[in-house]
Amino acid sequence: MSFTGSSQAPLPARHVLLAVAVVAVWGTNFVIIKYALAHLPPLLLALLRFALAFAPAALIVARPAVAWRVLASYGLLIGAGQFGLLFIAMRADITPGLASLVVQVQVFFTIGLAMAVAGERVRGFQWAALALAAAGLLVIGLNTDASTTPLGLALVLLAAAAWAAGNTVAKQAGRVDMLGFMVWSSLFAVPPLLVLSLVFEGPAVMAQALVAADAGVWAAVLWQSVGNTLFGYGAWAWLLARHPAATVTPMALGVPVFGMSASTLWLAEPLPGWKLVAAALVLGGLAINLLWPRLVSRLR
Repeated sequence: MSFTGSSQAPLPARHVLLAVAVVAVWGTNFVIIKYALAHLPPLLLALLRFALAFAPAALIVARPAVAWRVLASYGLLIGAGQFGLLFIAMRADITPGLASLVVQVQVFFTIGLAMAVAGERVRGFQWAALALAAAGLLVIGLNTDASTTPLGLALVLLAAAAWAAGNTVAKQAGRVDMLGFMVWSSLFAVPPLLVLSLVFEGPAVMAQALVAADAGVWAAVLWQSVGNTLFGYGAWAWLLARHPAATVTPMALGVPVFGMSASTLWLAEPLPGWKLVAAALVLGGLAINLLWPRLVSRLR
């Protein structure tokens, strides 16, 4: 089957498999993060992730035609903001499965920022989607246990807000090579994460963790950089360049599905009824936000 720009054309089977592979990498990565956090302090892990995402990839990936301030803002928000906060939360305050679910509410923070910054108008279906997702978060908040603490939930929500702010900055860049954007913006995540790690974790703890890190730990760190950034964003951008966003983007709903499944299978994270209800509500809200316009356009 040939490539097509039509929103009605299905993805070729090999492209579906590629999209599923990316979603699986992004979802199961939460379990790998948890493994790495058992050996490395969170800010140091984030620092290594972005340092290795920039070098040596910057030697072969060209800098996109984007202003340095945009790259710097994005790197700061995604590095110290999203991943710094997410890793701190996942160290002891939220399970990988729940983290993979809660952080997806960045979609609604992004919509809110679009309202505030660009004056975009929220449509009725988006309010309904937000209400469902908010209900899911409320279920999680009312059932904090070993899976999450109030602090963990708050930190992941702040991480989602930082991700949304990063999305708003990235939107200013327009249509650019997303792989190059991720690689070169990673440079600007390194200095603040280095300072934060030195201040809050300390040189002695950092040095001890680095010396004690074995091959498995370094493999987990490289997976953050190579698997998530170079493969994940590179392949996703490749798919978006060949198919309408409305065809590709809904597959990202599988990230928390893979995340929660992997955490249950590999880490024995329990899935009580309240967690399944929360997941259904949040995923339902995300699905409505992504799929409702497409459904309406088909019915017209």
